[in-house]
Amino acid sequence: MKYRNLLFLIVLILLFDQCLKIYIKTHFYYGQEVAVLGTWFRLHFIENEGMAFGMKFGDASIAKLILTLFRLVAVGFGFYYLKTMIHKGFSKATLICAALILAGAFGNLIDSVFYGKLFSESSFCLGQWVPWGTGYANLFHGRVVDMLYFPLLEWTLPASTPFIGAYTIRFFEPVFNIADASISIGVLTLLFFQKRLLTLPKEVKTD
Repeated sequence: MKYRNLLFLIVLILLFDQCLKIYIKTHFYYGQEVAVLGTWFRLHFIENEGMAFGMKFGDASIAKLILTLFRLVAVGFGFYYLKTMIHKGFSKATLICAALILAGAFGNLIDSVFYGKLFSESSFCLGQWVPWGTGYANLFHGRVVDMLYFPLLEWTLPASTPFIGAYTIRFFEPVFNIADASISIGVLTLLFFQKRLLTLPKEVKTD
């Protein structure tokens, strides 16, 4: 598969991801929710610092900067390694999975690097484009925009449940974005089919 075809796929995912994020950021109040398909698919606007499972360590500002810089280096290396994978002879499916992961990482990186400088704070007011440098955060400190919410199943445990009491359980609870979905599809596909996708044909194996 040609490198330019993979780049086209990455750019296409980035366009969909960023267009939806910008629309949500500028048309939704923070926490606003709109039903798309019944109750099981909703647009629910939240933002996060981009850290795994919302974890924080040390000074939040420094931790955010370190994470964003790490992702910047990782994405840059990802483009280089994608070309290396083509030369090594990995299958088309493997290359597409790698491109999906790279596109997703790049999409969330854009939020982290630029959104703090480009947009106003979102809360009871709609987020707006602002002159460069007058936004809600410094460069590399932007928050990632999430909006896709699929609470497919919901049930409530009775008040008599031992140690827990009344408790509502939802599946699927996390709110995510197109970039997250792109990463998840790429990673899960590689995990489920790793023997087929991560093994080079014998005639093109390299040391």
